[in-house]
Amino acid sequence: MDSQKEALQRIISTLANKNDEIQNFIDTLNQTLKGVQENSSNVLSELDEEFDSLYSILDDVKESMISSIKQEQARKSQELQSQLSQCNSALENSEELLEFATRSLDIKEAEEFSKAARQIKDRVTMASAFRLSLKPKVSDNMTHLMVDFSQERQMLQTLKFLPVPKAPEIDPVECLVADNSVTVAWRMPEEDNKIDHFILEYRKTNFDGLPRVKDERCWEIIDNIKGTEYTLPGLRFDSKYMNFRVRACNKAVAGECSDPVTLETKALNFSLDNSSSHLNLRVEDTCVEWDPTGGKGQETKIKGKENKGSAHVTSLRKHTRSGTPSPKRTSVGSRPPAVRGSRDRFTGESYTVLGDTTIESGQHYWEVKAQKDCKSYSVGVAYKTLGKFDQLGKTNTSWCIHVNNWLQNTFVAKHNNKVKALDVPVPERIGVFCDFDGGQLSFYDANSKQLLYSFKTKFAQPVLPGFMVWCGGLSLSTGMQVPSAVRTLQKSENGMTGSSSSLNIVTQ
Repeated sequence: MDSQKEALQRIISTLANKNDEIQNFIDTLNQTLKGVQENSSNVLSELDEEFDSLYSILDDVKESMISSIKQEQARKSQELQSQLSQCNSALENSEELLEFATRSLDIKEAEEFSKAARQIKDRVTMASAFRLSLKPKVSDNMTHLMVDFSQERQMLQTLKFLPVPKAPEIDPVECLVADNSVTVAWRMPEEDNKIDHFILEYRKTNFDGLPRVKDERCWEIIDNIKGTEYTLPGLRFDSKYMNFRVRACNKAVAGECSDPVTLETKALNFSLDNSSSHLNLRVEDTCVEWDPTGGKGQETKIKGKENKGSAHVTSLRKHTRSGTPSPKRTSVGSRPPAVRGSRDRFTGESYTVLGDTTIESGQHYWEVKAQKDCKSYSVGVAYKTLGKFDQLGKTNTSWCIHVNNWLQNTFVAKHNNKVKALDVPVPERIGVFCDFDGGQLSFYDANSKQLLYSFKTKFAQPVLPGFMVWCGGLSLSTGMQVPSAVRTLQKSENGMTGSSSSLNIVTQ
């Protein structure tokens, strides 16, 4: 009976997924039907404008063309209405079967339950929901019925609807997602020497597969593309996927869109966690700056001591440490800060802030840029168990590279209170590559992709991006894929770089 229940649960899950697909398809059909009506009205309106100046010799031609448009509208409407009716019927039957299957789970009698399960299985096999084609039989595009009267007037009697370019075909194999850019490639199903340009449409989404009618994002449009491929550079991959579609255009009209293609573009996105950052740090989404008044102002309020300058300090603290988020803040950063010395706050000389997203698997990459006047900062990762008094790199729960521009200039890798001097210039931007499963944390010059240092370890628990800053500030770039150059370097890196075992002990 348990195995039958498991089988029934799988059937229920399949039915629920199918119902969701059908509902999405019904939304598509309704939108297509609406588009047929709207686009039919549009081409009729444009047709009327063309005929206004030519009625004396075009009455017969106009009536013929209007008839063609209405016949095409009627044909498409009939096809879509028929398909819509079939889908509604299939959805109704599927919902009834789903309800029956759900009720069957409560049957206690084994024989009666087995009988119901077999009946459900037989009905699922014959269910029309699984035989439906979830693609509209016709499109809402009516551009193949448009006309152009700008040519010689003596040829009016032979006018026909303009030839419309066929829909291009996107080649997923030739599409490339790399280095925070997406290259989309397509081809025409047959040669057309009258194609003038292409239009590429794209939008970000968290849904795999075909675009959804009720997706919250609108299509972005890139017009006047002369070739059969296009690269979108400098993207922030803050969604899991991107939808793409292309249409071909001649001098007068655009053809139908290609079948949409969905490409995976997910990457690590995180913000700085203001709720646990040191009070002397002013945190704003992906920026952190040293604020020497933050902690003192908080201490003054906690101790209740009067201070002649408290009005100014309190005002500044409220402005920079308020629990009210700015428009750019995430929900993580909007929590009211705890007081100095509380359990979840870094304190003392641990001028630290962590990211708000844990890394538990996979390969990830982000970049950090320091302000020119920053006196001291660290960049790395740490376990969530990092103590509130701990400094990055001085415990066995954190790894980092540290830059010191105060009194003397030093550039070192740090872990477990051991350091390794780095005999390379400090780059303008530092790239951080974390291979959690492979036990590797590497730092790069983000511009040249030169390797700065690499830790080899085995992460015993999830890690968080970690940052320390004193007298200055840092800005982050997240939502980035691992650069191609970094992936290539990983193959030749093993055995050629330093590791935590080569760090020297620091005397305290």
